[in-house]
Formats: sequence, structure tokens, C-alpha cells
Amino acid sequence: MKTFVFSRTLRQRDYPKVTIVARNAEETVAALRAAAGKDIWLFGGGSLFRSLLDAGLVDTLEVAVIPVLLGGGVPLLPTPARRARLGLTGHKVYKTGIISLEYAVTNAAVEAQA
Repeated sequence: MKTFVFSRTLRQRDYPKVTIVARNAEETVAALRAAAGKDIWLFGGGSLFRSLLDAGLVDTLEVAVIPVLLGGGVPLLPTPARRARLGLTGHKVYKTGIISLEYAVTNAAVEAQA
């Protein structure tokens, strides 16, 4: 499996087993999608997620609901973000109380939020 890390601070020479991408994230992901291979999985990075969603490069979103009330945190989709329509395609409920939800992005970035 190839690993790409999107970072403006990490240096490629310090991580020879991964590909560090410092800019042009949308172009990099578009090229990966156009190439033969399996799915691309993004973990973390709300701003990166937002830019890829806005560029129409996200097909599926997986969200886990973990039964802990934090009272704050980092938003899944940071502002400024445009509304995206999702369609539930699957879910799993675990004995731990965690619920995993899988959505298809049916119409990315359909309208601007106020």
C-alpha cells in the first residue's frame, strides 16, 4: 500500500517510506483517482477533507459516533464549508456502543452555508 502524507511542515528526507505532499493536494488526489488501483482512504485533516470535497474528489464518508461527550472539539468540516448531500449506504453498531456510519456523497458542495 502506498502512503501519502499531506503536510506543509514534514520533510520528505525524514520519511523515506511515505510520499510527503506539501501543496497541490487536489491535483495529487485527482491523479491518484485517475490511476489504476484500489480506494483512497483519508484519515483526519478537516481542512484537507473540505478542499477535496469542494473539488468533487470525495465519494464516500465514514463517520464513527463514539459515546463520549466532549463539550468541544475540532469540526469534521471546518468553515467556510459548503453543504454536501449524503446518502446512507451502511452502518454497524458495535458492542462498545460505537456506531459506524457510511455515506455516499450524492451531490458534493451543493450550496453555500451562511
